[in-house]
Amino acid sequence: MSDLVEVRDLAVSLGRGRARREILQGVDLTVRPGEIVGLIGETGSGKTTLARSLLGLNRIDRGTVSVTGTEVGSLRGEALRAFRRAGSVQYIFQDPLQSLDPDLPLGRSVGEALEVRGASGIANRVAGALERVGLDSALAARLPSEVSGGQRQRAAIARAMITEPRLLLCDEPVSALDASSRTAVLELLLRLRDDEGVGLLFISHDLGSVAGVTDRIAVLHHGRIVEAGATAQVIGEPSHPYTRLLVGSAPTLDDAGLDRTVRAALRAQLA
Repeated sequence: MSDLVEVRDLAVSLGRGRARREILQGVDLTVRPGEIVGLIGETGSGKTTLARSLLGLNRIDRGTVSVTGTEVGSLRGEALRAFRRAGSVQYIFQDPLQSLDPDLPLGRSVGEALEVRGASGIANRVAGALERVGLDSALAARLPSEVSGGQRQRAAIARAMITEPRLLLCDEPVSALDASSRTAVLELLLRLRDDEGVGLLFISHDLGSVAGVTDRIAVLHHGRIVEAGATAQVIGEPSHPYTRLLVGSAPTLDDAGLDRTVRAALRAQLA
């Protein structure tokens, strides 16, 4: 089966005139179906720029960006809009209170992509999507401000999954949540991967958040991938000084390289 994401020698510059600078330099990255890949790096390392490039939101200087079999870097105008509307790639943002319309009930936000397509049976599909992420379908009538942070993020995931995507781009999806909600959302993402076969690119500055749920990790530093490999290998035997710094500054990592809260959740899930 072909890769969901295949990025080769990607370079992206942002800004104008003398302020223009190269954000990504020679980046290579793959995500396979049913795989969770962690993209780790500090603020300003280029993580979000890479994610936006996967959606065709940035012009690329060189290299190729293939997403679900489509060469995104060459798309323009209506072809790019059609790629986004297809729903095969969905983005889950850091703060659901910002990404969900505060004036729309959760059900309207979850089903908005179906409304745009003129689909039928939207109410039933919204109820099913909410239940799929562990929410009572009655919450469809609530505003985002009327539910908890964890419930909002689950609703955001339901909105992403309702189009039956092949790839989820998760940009710091648990950093705005408390510990219990964080663990619940990580469990949910694991279950979606296992049940739906969706691939995930999990973007974070926090190695502890991704260590327990990812298959592979790519470390982004100053716009370059400085280390990549199986999660256990990268964490257990980091080869780059920046990776060693990240591992050393993640106090919740145990000897096996797993976030202890995630380890507990996984044990409960497998019990």
